[in-house]
Amino acid sequence: MSDMALLRIGILFAGLLLVAAIFLFGRSRRPAQGKRRESPAADTGERGERREPVLGTAEEATADGTTAAAVDGEGISQAELGLADPDTGTSDLGKRPSQDFDKIVSLYVAARSGEVLRGEDIVVAAEKTGLVFGYMNVFHRLVEGHPERGPIFSMASIMKPGSFDMARIRDLETPAIAFFLTLPAPLTALDAWEKMLPTVQRMGELLDGVVLDDGRNALGRQRIAHIRDDLRAYDRQHQAPPLTKSPRW
Repeated sequence: MSDMALLRIGILFAGLLLVAAIFLFGRSRRPAQGKRRESPAADTGERGERREPVLGTAEEATADGTTAAAVDGEGISQAELGLADPDTGTSDLGKRPSQDFDKIVSLYVAARSGEVLRGEDIVVAAEKTGLVFGYMNVFHRLVEGHPERGPIFSMASIMKPGSFDMARIRDLETPAIAFFLTLPAPLTALDAWEKMLPTVQRMGELLDGVVLDDGRNALGRQRIAHIRDDLRAYDRQHQAPPLTKSPRW
């Protein structure tokens, strides 16, 4: 299957996530910060079965997508990640020097079953983990001392349009946030991953959420090792070819 076909599949799945998120969390009341929302089973005195978060299913298909697609791509533009129109942003902080890239690595922090992630809590957690608000109205991790090199990775909401409206951040509720590393990055692919992974894990702790991989499964050691191997291979493929010595005459 071609990279472009995988991209289309990723965008379709992004649409599925949007429909599921709106259906499950669209107009529900906000819980107080630090308190968990009770499941429907608790209201009837029954103990509900604990389930890992599910962000979308094939039965909820739609082509109206929103989020950073967790796929590899070829010749993809930044706008095709499904975020808000870049021209509407008020800051160039975190803008890529080049808007083209050939690979995306994604992770998610999802709310636990029956809960949501609240906008105010996301912003506080982002600040604690060193993310900065900037280009496209999303958060970025930048190279220390060299913000002009663009983001190492970025963070968006999976709710359409993916950006964070700071004027209405208290109203934001989302089932998950997406972290995406677009390659080439200002660091090697493996170094960029080693910056993103602990940040995502810490965000999960701060938000009491679950870290998921690009397949929406709980991120485990085996998957982490596989991603590292994949990024090592990417770095080897994108290294500059060695200089050859000129023949002596």
